[in-house]
Amino acid sequence: MLQLPDFPWDSIGEATARARAHPDGLVDLSVGSPVDPTPAVIAEALAAAAGAPGYPTTAGTPELREAIAAWFDRRRGVPGLTAEHAIPTIGSKELIALLPLALGLGPGDVVVHPELAYPTYEVGAAAVGATALPADDPASWPAATRLVWLNSPGNPDGRVLDVPALRAAVARARELGAVIVGDECYAELNWTAPDPTPSILDPAVVGDSRAGVLAVYSLSKQSNLAGYRAGVVAGCRRLVADVLAVRKNLGLMVPLPVQRAMTVALSDDAHVAAQRERYRERRRILADGLRRAGFRIDESGAGLYLWATRGEDSRRTHLRLADLGILTAPGDFYGAKGAHHVRVAFTATDEAIRSAAARLERLA
Repeated sequence: MLQLPDFPWDSIGEATARARAHPDGLVDLSVGSPVDPTPAVIAEALAAAAGAPGYPTTAGTPELREAIAAWFDRRRGVPGLTAEHAIPTIGSKELIALLPLALGLGPGDVVVHPELAYPTYEVGAAAVGATALPADDPASWPAATRLVWLNSPGNPDGRVLDVPALRAAVARARELGAVIVGDECYAELNWTAPDPTPSILDPAVVGDSRAGVLAVYSLSKQSNLAGYRAGVVAGCRRLVADVLAVRKNLGLMVPLPVQRAMTVALSDDAHVAAQRERYRERRRILADGLRRAGFRIDESGAGLYLWATRGEDSRRTHLRLADLGILTAPGDFYGAKGAHHVRVAFTATDEAIRSAAARLERLA
């Protein structure tokens, strides 16, 4: 049996029960799952493609792969990608968990991931018997490193890596002969970070070659498509081809109606801008409430979360908030560096966000 890390959410049963018991009901700010409707233009594309009796291609339709390349150029400042540089994935988490397998990693290999990180990087390493190493400083990455994960904007803390930081990480990975991958799922949700959020595929980062470098992206956040499982991986042509070959053998195919919907979603910037503004207002209300209640908000320059602290153990804060009916994610879910923070999602309805902000006044 695989020796996998404990699933973090299994450890918050007491807090969940407390929050559910609140007389005004539960406000669940513990996960980043969208609550707003899928934009009609995308849902209509899905419905129009519903008659799909045959198997889809693992590589994705030419139209989708071209839309991915065009999106990276238009929205991320990454020119020069073609259909050969990108494929769709069944959401991003599946790709992240399975990439060590696709790259042929195993015992003795090291998978580096951020010191603050959601658990899937570690799970992917454990699944193949590799060693997961939380390490932010490229100088500390050991010679056995074969895969490096960056996460910018970061989950849980919303940290954004600038071009010099990305460039230093890529240079070190290449020195080690390691593949380096940027997990960029929150890139379209900027608050105080530069727009566009710097991509690991930016020529200012990789120079004139994308060799050994990939970017992972998800439409779950920008387009309310978490239920569609719509992700992409792009970058180094050789690595994309290698990953595609493994995925073909494993039968990992994005359903054709979802591919049609993704093509539309990646080609329409208006719905993304509208959703961004909804989140911006929810973020403002919640951040104001947290600050009035004595919290300090760190990083949080992009993404769907506020990385908040009252200077006490994260579990203590987590339970304090649960007593108000507010469920958050304790920071120690994401590594030792999160021991004094909680991750507070603003993926809730306007009513729920206003309710949470009002309840926080009882801590002030």
